[in-house]
Amino acid sequence: MGDSEVTGSQSGDPADTRRPLRASVVRSLLLAPAGPLARVEVLDRVGSTNRELIERLHAEPNAWPAPSMLVADHQDDGQGRAGRSWQTPARAALTVSFALQPEGPISAFGWIPLLAGLGTVTALRATAGVQASLKWPNDVMVPAPDDADLDGWGRARKVGGILSELVETSAGRAVVVGIGVNVSQGPDELPVPSGTSLALAGAREVDREIALVALVSALDELMGRWREHDGDVHASGLAAEVASVCSTLGTRVRVELPGGDEVTGTARRLGPDGALVVVDDTGAERHVRAGDVRHIRAT
Repeated sequence: MGDSEVTGSQSGDPADTRRPLRASVVRSLLLAPAGPLARVEVLDRVGSTNRELIERLHAEPNAWPAPSMLVADHQDDGQGRAGRSWQTPARAALTVSFALQPEGPISAFGWIPLLAGLGTVTALRATAGVQASLKWPNDVMVPAPDDADLDGWGRARKVGGILSELVETSAGRAVVVGIGVNVSQGPDELPVPSGTSLALAGAREVDREIALVALVSALDELMGRWREHDGDVHASGLAAEVASVCSTLGTRVRVELPGGDEVTGTARRLGPDGALVVVDDTGAERHVRAGDVRHIRAT
């Protein structure tokens, strides 16, 4: 896979007006010493940025010092949580994975996807002018432009997602964090009614390179605070900031747990390890560490 330096074609297809990422520009802005990243790779096309980066980490772990980034102009077999697939048209989305080596206890690593969500929300609010929020544990949401209510989603739609994976290599432990954001898709380019894009959400025109720089800057600031406090999200103030953008908190939810069980109740807070604390209908607290959350409309 070569670096993305090509220009758009003139075939008349609307998709061809989507500008490709310019590898030289991305590197000049984000690669050290000008930027915070130790390695930057820009690929034309890849199945999954997470899968590609994990394979490269296993093959050459010392060649990917943290923090490193692999971004693809087109991801055609993306991974979601619980093995779900995620596909986007060429150059219509921002699809990127980071190799990190977080400090602190592994028990705190459940906060990493939440911090990635906070960074994504911060970047989208700044560059796209949308009121993005985080749906626990890894969905980035924006308000539905038509204010329509959708079962399980309410008046919000998914514009992006995060997938965090712990990787053990011969050089030690790393965490790969994949982030995908729908940028310019139209209604016929989205596979599910719960999905949307920045364009459909009424965002001002978004340049993927600008959004990428904003995302990297936000993540660098957040992970810097994580390192300064040895992974203590409370002493660093990170837990409070995640909670402030998490639209799940304070709402009535139904959580589909791995194995088929469900928890229904009110999402009260985030636990010490980033778990969602739900007070169920018997009044008992349930600490949910994995599951699909559905927001239940108040009646």
